[in-house]
Amino acid sequence: MTKFYVETFDFKNPEKVEEIFEALLNEPIDTVENLEKWLKKQSELFDAMEEAMSGHYIDFQCQSDSKEAKDIFEHDQNVIDPIFKKYVSLFDEVFLTSKAIGQLDRDLYKQLIKRKQNAKEIFRLENIELEIQEDALATNYFEHTGGLTIEWEGEELTLSELSPFIQSPNRHTREKALTLLNEAYISKENELQQIMNDLVALRHKKAHNTGLPNFRDYMFKKYERFDYTPEDCTVLAQSIRKYVKPLKEKLQKQHKLELGVDSYRPWDQQAVPKEQKPLQPFRTTEELIDKSKVILEHLDPRFAELLSTMNEQGMLDLKSRKGKSPGGFCSDLPVSQLSFIFMNASKTQDDMITMLHEMGHCIHNDLMREQPIGDYREVPMESAELASMSMELLTMDQWHLFYENEEDLIRAKKEQLKGIVDFLPKGMIIDQFQHWIYEHPDHTPAERDAKYKELLIEFDANVVDWNGYEKWQQASWLRVLHIFEVPFYYIEYVIAQLGAVQMYKQYKENPEKTLTNYKQALQLGSSKSLPEIYETAGIRFDFSEDMIRELMLFLEEELEQLN
Repeated sequence: MTKFYVETFDFKNPEKVEEIFEALLNEPIDTVENLEKWLKKQSELFDAMEEAMSGHYIDFQCQSDSKEAKDIFEHDQNVIDPIFKKYVSLFDEVFLTSKAIGQLDRDLYKQLIKRKQNAKEIFRLENIELEIQEDALATNYFEHTGGLTIEWEGEELTLSELSPFIQSPNRHTREKALTLLNEAYISKENELQQIMNDLVALRHKKAHNTGLPNFRDYMFKKYERFDYTPEDCTVLAQSIRKYVKPLKEKLQKQHKLELGVDSYRPWDQQAVPKEQKPLQPFRTTEELIDKSKVILEHLDPRFAELLSTMNEQGMLDLKSRKGKSPGGFCSDLPVSQLSFIFMNASKTQDDMITMLHEMGHCIHNDLMREQPIGDYREVPMESAELASMSMELLTMDQWHLFYENEEDLIRAKKEQLKGIVDFLPKGMIIDQFQHWIYEHPDHTPAERDAKYKELLIEFDANVVDWNGYEKWQQASWLRVLHIFEVPFYYIEYVIAQLGAVQMYKQYKENPEKTLTNYKQALQLGSSKSLPEIYETAGIRFDFSEDMIRELMLFLEEELEQLN
């Protein structure tokens, strides 16, 4: 694979890396001028570290069956990252005790000081070793899932490549495809359940070391969730149960009628009717890139230029293949001042959406480059996902570039809006599931599966007939890599999705103003609170009952207009 990232330091020589950190740690910061220069140097050092470690992580995700990539990635996890975490804590301590801190611009540095104080409260040196073990377990998850393949008509396919068959108008084909997908994950169930057992024990110990009652409370502080509480998440879940679940059930019943089936089975959920074919917006990844550039050019020439540069610099890995980890992500490379997009394209509508979604992250990273304080380029996921989910919706009026056929274009738009209704209950289930897991750390795998099924029944639509396939239903959480790799990273998708629908509503009323608001909000990075960032975007950081009801009425009206 072509080297696409910059390695400033030799990570094979950790002592030298420590010397660089130590030298900066001992620089004088007795005046405001010195303190601000020191913060700038710290940002540059952190950028160099992040670029190399992100590059090694990407290498491993792109080739999870490569021993060399794995060894380098694990060296980072076991040797370099612990050094990094130790010195980040030491830098925070020095910063917070500096005599010059009181002379800093309060408005500019308010969020930074708040974040450093929070980080100091939860940092424990003994947790670094636990995090090394935690990272190794997450890596183990990818080793088990990244290599999963199935045989389809004499050809070996990755699980991502099954997507078109799961949407097939032929009921037997989609049942076979979904069966193979679920059986592939269930074949690894014992290993994945054991990984989860070990992760829960480690994570509970981390929380205990910080004096917090459970890992959920620890992660709320770790993710700097200053603007909402665990109780707010429970209220949001109930609001979604009240206003989104009924709409989802209505849409699924309509889908059942369209399919002409007596019983709505698990393999019917993504199916297209007999007279249709699954949407195929592109045939090659080159076509996906080219058409995405034209769409982005319509919004802002800089957006298209960014994608072109990333493509030229080898920062797109879009095709699915054996030995590549599942999923998709965007990773910032701060020294290169570009981002890397990783995904597993199988020529579906979801792939087109994923491309535009990840470009939202890339655009966000690009708009933050001028932030004077490096820490402010590290954004909470509630605003990061607002950037990406809004991009999905703000591009909808240009989707004719992917769908020349008017019927396909309407179907694509309907799928997108229905997808939002479909996702919101699932997002809350995964969030509430993790709350339960870490509030009850002594649970068994059987209790874990039973709880997931219970949440599905409570919050999700109950139109699907799971009879005989209850195992698929209760074990489906095993496919959610976030639960293993980035715990509690899911509620952000729900919050940001609600924000993105507000952005779309605003865009339909005033496109130019919405794009201006979008860019201004993203430029803020994390220099302001979430409510302030959402306000700059022209929307509300609000997941009250009234807001959920209002947005579901809007989506229902949009779908009716498309009909």
